[in-house]
Amino acid sequence: MKKKLIIAVIALVVVVAAVVGGTALYAKIENDKAPEELGLSTPTASASTGTGETADPADLAGDWTIADGSQAGYRVDEVLNGQDVTVVGRTEDVDGTLTIDGTELSAADITVSMTTVATDNSNRDSQFLDILKTAENPTSTFTLTEPVDISAVSSGVASVEAVGDLTIAGVTKSVTVALEAQTTADGVEVSGTIPVTFSDFGVDAPDLGFVKVEDSGTVEMLLQLTK
Repeated sequence: MKKKLIIAVIALVVVVAAVVGGTALYAKIENDKAPEELGLSTPTASASTGTGETADPADLAGDWTIADGSQAGYRVDEVLNGQDVTVVGRTEDVDGTLTIDGTELSAADITVSMTTVATDNSNRDSQFLDILKTAENPTSTFTLTEPVDISAVSSGVASVEAVGDLTIAGVTKSVTVALEAQTTADGVEVSGTIPVTFSDFGVDAPDLGFVKVEDSGTVEMLLQLTK
């Protein structure tokens, strides 16, 4: 009987080790293939007009439209058997306008289609649609509420914080966005990240016991702007 008990304990330890080891390997593979954070294509300290020259502030003033090549999405951790697995969802369905008045970003209205945000897992994406109630709220929006000094963009990269209203699942909260902007050969490029707590927007992060989604994550965007 004692021998059988010892064998059973050893077998249990082997099974647990296999599960933990397998989960750790899975987490490493998933984290290694997770896309990098969205950021400027050439985030240098020098001017980036495409010609190596500084940008004329007068050329920056006016209304800008979000163009093709723009992206937005989210980054969040799933906890699978104690291992953090980074999940990234992205969409290119991003629309909106931004206004530069002198050396200030004076207005920004950005709309993102939540129904086309996709990860590498279609089952997860279906659950995402349900959690964010996309049938009733198919888009998320960001609206700038305070002007932002971006004068540094005329000679390089402007790194600033912007305050605005973020709406997710029909709930609007004031947020602070870490923005970087630079000129390019085709216009202006803007990247931004917003830390969010999903429960603040009435969104319940899934908890299935063996896998749980963290309540906090990041909204990311990379905008290509043209006049």
